[in-house]
Amino acid sequence: MANLPLEGVRVLDLSSVVVGPYSTQFLADYGADVTKIEAPGGDILRKLGGKSKSGELSPKFMMLNRNKKSLAIDLKSPAAKPLIEKLLAAHDVVLSNIRPRALARLGLDYESAKAARSDVIYCSIVGFGQEGPYKDKPAYDNVIQGVGGIAACHERQSGTPRFLPMVVADRLGGLMATQAILLAVINRSRNGEGQHIEIPMFENTAAFVLTEHFGQLIYPGSDGPSGDLRVLDKNARPIQTKNGYICLSANSDKQAFGLFEAIGHPELKDDPRFDSVTARYHNIDAYNGLREEHLRKKTTEEWIEIFERLDVPAMPYKTFEDLVADPHLNEVGLYQEREHPSEGKVYNLRPVATFSSIGTKDENLAPRLGENSADVLASIGVGRDEIETLVSDGVILDRPFD
Repeated sequence: MANLPLEGVRVLDLSSVVVGPYSTQFLADYGADVTKIEAPGGDILRKLGGKSKSGELSPKFMMLNRNKKSLAIDLKSPAAKPLIEKLLAAHDVVLSNIRPRALARLGLDYESAKAARSDVIYCSIVGFGQEGPYKDKPAYDNVIQGVGGIAACHERQSGTPRFLPMVVADRLGGLMATQAILLAVINRSRNGEGQHIEIPMFENTAAFVLTEHFGQLIYPGSDGPSGDLRVLDKNARPIQTKNGYICLSANSDKQAFGLFEAIGHPELKDDPRFDSVTARYHNIDAYNGLREEHLRKKTTEEWIEIFERLDVPAMPYKTFEDLVADPHLNEVGLYQEREHPSEGKVYNLRPVATFSSIGTKDENLAPRLGENSADVLASIGVGRDEIETLVSDGVILDRPFD
């Protein structure tokens, strides 16, 4: 039997879309019992994340919600209030990305959770820290990318601010939430103390960007330049070859001198613009320009063979389709074929980290909306007759698979 370090930890997941589900996905994989609370209309990501055979389990939703139970409940109904109290009392961890004022109206804020369970670990994922002037502003991934500096990375490199075409701010917030929850679980195991955690997406994203790009602004009063000039250079990108693209990194002297040998100009190692890490940093445009000029002369495959011989880090550029077919990713079992009751055969992405003595749950694929409603309520002491009344009154939606 797998050693599941979070087995016995019950998580009430009030979040939707990406930022919260990304966090609770990790907790569920390593043994936590995660109940996903959804309105009767369901998490918008069920449809927003792309087409699906059933129309309610988009590919992105599937990737973020395995090993979870779905409780579909109208939290605004007066009949939901006693259920909310029981749910809060029964769960060790509560996670939400709903704005605090809305949570308070529903009786799902930290104070309500603490009243129901004094040692609760309560994680609030918010757009902006609640002590600052932006505290009540709504936040979505592209908004946070823009205000948090990610779009500015593109502007510095290409002249045009752009969003990274991934929900990276949400995922960053989810990772920070997971990290904080695990710290709080350890802390509670030592002293029995609960915790209120606040994960602000703006601050996390700004810190993430500035860790890379403070540059000379790290010195108070400095006028710059800001940024890591090496990664902001306009040619810091996949490099065109004779038949495609290649991804290359030659940072140390040994690697840079190997690159010079590969392109047929070993004498460049004595060029004062390129003879040291510092020199190449200050002449990054010219250094990267050499790659652009010379790598067009051979195929990607030819360059890979040369760079492997010279121990220069390089790999071919890959598309999404290339990744799915990649022999390494298939050999290590990243893609696992599974049978879903409504979607048929699908791929699941296994948890990537490996441990010598820690396992993960046997995957249950993402649940249908309300698939586990009756089971979850029964587990917190709600009787069968009451559950049937709640279903008939439209307070909960119960749709278990046959």
